[in-house]
Amino acid sequence: MSVKIGISTGLEGERKITLSQDNVDAVVQAGGLPFLLPNLWDASCIPEMARELDGLLLTGGGDIDPTLFGEEPHPKLGTITPRRDFFEYHLIRLFLEQNKPVLAICRGCQILNVAAGGDMYQDIGAQHKQKILQHTQLAPRAHASHYVQIEQNSLLFSIIGKERIKVNSFHHQAIRRPAPGFEVSGWASDGVIEAFESKCHRFILGIQWHPECMAVQGVQDALKLFRAFVHAASQAC
Repeated sequence: MSVKIGISTGLEGERKITLSQDNVDAVVQAGGLPFLLPNLWDASCIPEMARELDGLLLTGGGDIDPTLFGEEPHPKLGTITPRRDFFEYHLIRLFLEQNKPVLAICRGCQILNVAAGGDMYQDIGAQHKQKILQHTQLAPRAHASHYVQIEQNSLLFSIIGKERIKVNSFHHQAIRRPAPGFEVSGWASDGVIEAFESKCHRFILGIQWHPECMAVQGVQDALKLFRAFVHAASQAC
């Protein structure tokens, strides 16, 4: 039976659906059947989507509306997409309720945390306590630019099998306080949270880097993430 993976999409100018092909290719490489999800204002359609899909890949993109976690906009907040925030917020909550696998990448990691009850930095350069690394790298997208330390007793470690990996990085926002029931499983050397996961679900994993760019280039650590995700989703078929 095909493993149906819903893939979140971006919006350009509120009218044009956008998505990097790498997200689709990485899911297919891992054995999943990709379904691109449009961002809907109509919440009545979202429960059927959640029922039909076996797993959810939350992709990268722009900034998140800070009013969703009780804050007003910081001067360094970038462009937000309210329609995408609304859709993903409601879809995530249904996936959590149904205990279906979620792999959340970059922005996806952040909106997952917000939907589950956590919060985030609107801009790590302005708000993080420590001096930070270059988290918006100027290197090519598939190039690994900094290290992540992985917690041994974690889902992420069980997938990767290493305490330290090198990742790519394209973000200026990040998780600040993990949602209840979630634990941090990866950090950058500057203390920025790079991975977190649910301790109450089978497979809910958020990562701050972009493994899809590396998976399509054959990087094994990135491929392992997608294979583990699709395998977990296959248990929901």
